Amino acid sequence: MKLRASRAPFWLALCAALLSPLSLSAGTAAEDFEALWKADWDWRLTQSPRMAGGVGETPRSDHLESVDEATQQAQGQYWAELLRKLDGIDANALNVEDYANYAIFRHQIETSLDGVRMRAYQMPMNGDSSFFGGLQHWAQRQQLSDAAAVNRYLTQLADVPRWLGEHQANMAAGLAAGRTLPKIILTGRDGPLRSEAELKDPTASVFYAPLRTLPDALDQNAQQAARERAAKLIGEQVLPAQRRLLAFLVDDYLPGARDSIGASELPDGDAYYRAQIREFVTQDLSPEEIHQTGLSEVARIRAEMEQIIAELEFDGDFAAFLKFLRTDPQFYPTTPYQLLAHASYYAKKIDGKLPEYFGKLPRAPYGVAPVPDAIAPFYTAGRYVPGGRNGGSGTYWVNTYQLDARPLYAIPALTLHEAVPGHHLQNALAAEAEEQPPFRRYNYLSVYGEGWGLYAEWLGQEMGIYETPYDHFGRLTYEMWRACRLVVDTGMHAKGWSRQQAYDYMKNNTALSEHEIGTEIDRYIGWPGQALSYKLGELEIRRLRSKAQADLGARFDLKAFHDQLLALGSVTLPVLQSSVERWIAAQTAATP
Repeated sequence: MKLRASRAPFWLALCAALLSPLSLSAGTAAEDFEALWKADWDWRLTQSPRMAGGVGETPRSDHLESVDEATQQAQGQYWAELLRKLDGIDANALNVEDYANYAIFRHQIETSLDGVRMRAYQMPMNGDSSFFGGLQHWAQRQQLSDAAAVNRYLTQLADVPRWLGEHQANMAAGLAAGRTLPKIILTGRDGPLRSEAELKDPTASVFYAPLRTLPDALDQNAQQAARERAAKLIGEQVLPAQRRLLAFLVDDYLPGARDSIGASELPDGDAYYRAQIREFVTQDLSPEEIHQTGLSEVARIRAEMEQIIAELEFDGDFAAFLKFLRTDPQFYPTTPYQLLAHASYYAKKIDGKLPEYFGKLPRAPYGVAPVPDAIAPFYTAGRYVPGGRNGGSGTYWVNTYQLDARPLYAIPALTLHEAVPGHHLQNALAAEAEEQPPFRRYNYLSVYGEGWGLYAEWLGQEMGIYETPYDHFGRLTYEMWRACRLVVDTGMHAKGWSRQQAYDYMKNNTALSEHEIGTEIDRYIGWPGQALSYKLGELEIRRLRSKAQADLGARFDLKAFHDQLLALGSVTLPVLQSSVERWIAAQTAATP
């Protein structure tokens, strides 16, 4: 599909300018790098108007971004040339902060290029999210603050059929090449799309929601005209486009999707999985290394779990205790309100402890809310949704679907991870770090972010958050869950494991409900490598803390250590390691 004539000249001119040779000899290495990342940031804002709006910038275009094959390949050429330019910079001549920026920037570009080379855009869904669900979520979060924003949104609505069609064409190409998501995880994942496609009233669409609250600067006639225009666009273009996509998914994609589950079964599957590991772990580890680390961690955590069972004087073996936890009604809420109240209690309890462990806290607050009904059946137990970059509050989502699968003993660990001191602290502080370049401030690296979340669960022991042996066992089963991920993710994607093998391994080693195990396994199948980041990131953070405590002894300040980690923002593991080692050296030099 060709670019629209109204946008193509500017886009092509910008690509030509950025792909042209860049002289790196005119300035210092720092000056050359700054010029490069600033030009790239400008390119990113131009490529994705939605991203521009999400980071508080005025979008450069009123249209949705292009995602067709030609655009994807052009972006790949751009990233390949950008890497060549990065190679021309003497990274060793950069100061400490610039070197960290360089390393993180390079990781972003290498990851983006890997995605194009592996044609990952032909699989624009994973075990956690979808492109059509993401667009719906984006629409629901739009705040139309002035006439320009209203007009831009109406133009974007008119672009939805093209945008969905480009994704559909990419998926069709993947289908022909054998590059598809596994069939086993696709059933029922079209829920958000189906709920829209079946609508008769366009004003009931999520895409109409932003029109319900319009700025006072628009008079009543203008507001009415905008609403009528939106309803017409949704009824005549957006809903039909979603129906066409749904028909493609049901009639063509699902029947033709692959029966295998492992990433290694894809074209160039082994290379694809290694690229996924590099993206999510930020290190080039082999699947076998990760698998063995997982087995070791599972054995260690199992011993701690057995100790709690012995302390409780439970009459039965490990399997019997897990069955007891999964089936005894005392551990499960009976109403959504009870579950949300339990989560809210722990959230406030942790809030009161934060000043003892952190020197700097974010200004932005957070709330507790249920996972939206449309996605709850296939969603995880909880999730943190960041607030807008304009200082909006974050939200700690708790899944109230199927209450007999939501154990109360898991809520303390879940809250520590998703809310505070986990993702809310991390995301809100990163949003306030205005001194960092935008490519870093608005970046999220799973190995750091999820590693921090799992570390926060572990820290809850010191904070006195876990109140009962069952709460402590809940923390251990969450840690075991993440350790098992190292085993089952590599097992399925590199060692030929079946879904049943992975399911049985999780069931035999964690106290997760059978429903949770099923949704988790399907997530790993559909999102290779991402699940590895949690445990590997946490292990590195704990290793660095142990090193700091050993090196500094009585001079070790836990609050200062935490502030140092969170001040970094989202970083790769090599950058995290070098930053903490420099911090240790600085503390040593400053203290007699």
